[in-house]
Amino acid sequence: MSTTTVKSYQEISQDGLWHNNPALVQLLGLCPLLAVTGSVVNALGLGIATILVLVGSNLSVSLIRNFVPEQVRLPAFVMIIASFVTCAELLMQAFTYELYQILGIFIPLIVTNCVILGRADAFASKNPILPSVVDGFMMGLGFTAVLAVLGAMRELLGQGTLFENMQLLFGPAAESWKIVVFEDYSFLFAILPPGAFVGMGILIALKNLIEQKR
Repeated sequence: MSTTTVKSYQEISQDGLWHNNPALVQLLGLCPLLAVTGSVVNALGLGIATILVLVGSNLSVSLIRNFVPEQVRLPAFVMIIASFVTCAELLMQAFTYELYQILGIFIPLIVTNCVILGRADAFASKNPILPSVVDGFMMGLGFTAVLAVLGAMRELLGQGTLFENMQLLFGPAAESWKIVVFEDYSFLFAILPPGAFVGMGILIALKNLIEQKR
């Protein structure tokens, strides 16, 4: 593998995780991000589903990029994304049904997530298969990381716990992962939508501060 190729993959990874993070920099997909991050398990559930859809759609779009006419390009991309969202939805119904019920409408709404269509149009439709898959995975991982951090902040400040109900995603063995930081504690503001906006603003401000220090 040449140095140029390695650097290219490094840049793709750095863009997805930090420099061009879909949530902190592009500010895409904020509706589900703010709506489901009341706990870590909800955030991870949506994040993993988004990664699966991003990787699958980027792979498929890259495969057909030379065969789809310009006139039907976007409708074709949406159909591909919708197909992978349906697969993710069926997998969640089969293996994590309780979590699927909690996330509700935000699983099928992954179809409308601008992160996914944006990567399909801006990257996968112009690049070979492997870079497209890496781009989809890293963008999804960056999005999931922000979801998880925001979910941890809101769960800790709102309920005084971390990793509650992780068995909904990882099975009965994960029930013991729960950490009680504050006993008999509740701060409703952190769990409600205003808390999500404030938490997201703090994360964006922290990223900008780190960039300025660097």
